[in-house]
Amino acid sequence: MGNRSNEENNQGKKGEVVMCEWGNTILMAVNGRQRDMDSCIVPLVKALNDAGLTTIASCCGHNKRPGNIALADGRELIICKDYETARMADCLWPPINS
Repeated sequence: MGNRSNEENNQGKKGEVVMCEWGNTILMAVNGRQRDMDSCIVPLVKALNDAGLTTIASCCGHNKRPGNIALADGRELIICKDYETARMADCLWPPINS
C-alpha cells in the first residue's frame, strides 16, 4: 500500500475518510529534519508547520483509534475521522457551557 497517493489513502466508500495502514509513511522535513509521517495526515501536519505551529510527533490512528498531532508548545491535537466520532470524544470531558 506504500505506493498509493494521499488522496487514495484518505477516501473510502461515499467520501468516508479512511486513515492509512501502519507503515504507510512519507518522509517530510520538519524543523530541518526528515521525519516519517503517516501519509494520510501529511497535508495537515504540513499546514500546521507552515502556519508556525511546530509539530513534534503524529499518528493518524490507522482506523483503530483517534489520531493525534503533538505540538512543540505542549498542546496535542486529537484527530477524529468523522463528526460522530468527534462527538463521542467530546463526551469524555465536562461541557464548556456549564
